Amino acid sequence: MFPEVSPKVFKRIGLSTLLRVFVFLLLVLSAGAQKAAGATTQDPNYVIGSEDVLDISVWKEPDLSRTVPVRPDGNISLPLLNDLQATGLTPSQLAAKVTKGLAKFVTNPQVTIIVTQINSQRFYVLGEAARPGAYTLTPNMTVLQALSNAGGFTPYANSKKICLLREENGKQQKLLFNYKDVIAGKRTEQNIVLKTGDTIVVP
Repeated sequence: MFPEVSPKVFKRIGLSTLLRVFVFLLLVLSAGAQKAAGATTQDPNYVIGSEDVLDISVWKEPDLSRTVPVRPDGNISLPLLNDLQATGLTPSQLAAKVTKGLAKFVTNPQVTIIVTQINSQRFYVLGEAARPGAYTLTPNMTVLQALSNAGGFTPYANSKKICLLREENGKQQKLLFNYKDVIAGKRTEQNIVLKTGDTIVVP
């Protein structure tokens, strides 16, 4: 049983405030579930990077199918093929490369590659976040979702003056993010999609 809450309490807090808190909690729970499940992608345009983990399946060839990490040098190791360059390729491009190599040993090989862990795509949260640090960047992740991954803010955070630092063409950009405005439906254009290497600073 939940304790009864007087309507006067809701009136004092304000419905809009309650809704904002509810939305933020949903984002936190969603991010936690995603983190527990592990970041994966089936985006055909995703470019493989170092430390990603790949599931390589060769139809009807279980001895050739396996899960492999992409080494820091950008290569993966596979039976019969030894080392293959994986970084800089999409899963379908790498699958075509593996298929071509296996064709010398296997009749009509059919290869499927899925990125099961995205470890090469990172963003960073610094300052008065509840859990500052480096995080895995998943496709189409926004600033608001990134902050929920970091657990929100400490009591000392100034959530109106958050900034996003981004390197573009060798120059650093500083983009402002007003958390209170964004969750209130204002300045939603500030809730941009993150890129690899972005740093969110919570003052």
